[in-house]
Amino acid sequence: MYRVVLIDDEKLILEGLTKVVRWDNWNCEVAGTAGDAAEGAALIRKLRPQILFTDIRMPGKDGLTMLAGLRSEFPDMQVTVLTGYRDFSYAQEAIRLGVTRFLLKPSKMDEINEALSAMTDRLSREERNEAEQGGESGHAGSFLVNQAMGYMRQHSAEKLTLQEVADACYVSQWHLSKLLNRYTEKSFYDILNGLRIEEAKKLLADPRLKIADIGELVGYVDPAHFARIFKKTTGMSANEYRNSL
Repeated sequence: MYRVVLIDDEKLILEGLTKVVRWDNWNCEVAGTAGDAAEGAALIRKLRPQILFTDIRMPGKDGLTMLAGLRSEFPDMQVTVLTGYRDFSYAQEAIRLGVTRFLLKPSKMDEINEALSAMTDRLSREERNEAEQGGESGHAGSFLVNQAMGYMRQHSAEKLTLQEVADACYVSQWHLSKLLNRYTEKSFYDILNGLRIEEAKKLLADPRLKIADIGELVGYVDPAHFARIFKKTTGMSANEYRNSL
């Protein structure tokens, strides 16, 4: 039996899918349901389903990032999106990320059955066609790294951890660390330090700002630590850099 997980913030939809769809006709069973993206991602890591039906426009959530995270971490999992969001470019990106079907709500039963047929067919061919799945997960990984870098850039001045960024991208910190290394050839902390030093360089152009204050503004509480990282990254001290401008 293929394990199925359903994610949607509308309880009626979760109940309807669970009860109305004849899952056994497709050799499937609903292993679990979740009402939001974070809960759903945790459930998927626990149950490791072969099939996922999910909405990607839940309140306060970045659905494409969630989708990229799941496709990257679980490249063999077949995904059908059920959404009321009618945006063609959004649907195109979801398909590039490797979803099997993109269905608009309210979805008809024959559409759901066709999606199940497509997903179970893919699963049955999986061992003979791994290259197809690899290409999908590759785009998802690249998309996810871009999202992670954007989040890090936005929050670089804060006390940022790999776990926080991973949570924002709906993946495990182990998987995000692996992706960052693969696509940037740098560790999480090397990337974070690089972003902070780039921001510090901009601030050093303002002579009214003290160097110690700049270090704190970009995320370094300890001035000595900021000085070490700046010199290691640029090959010169912050004061030397300021004088070179």
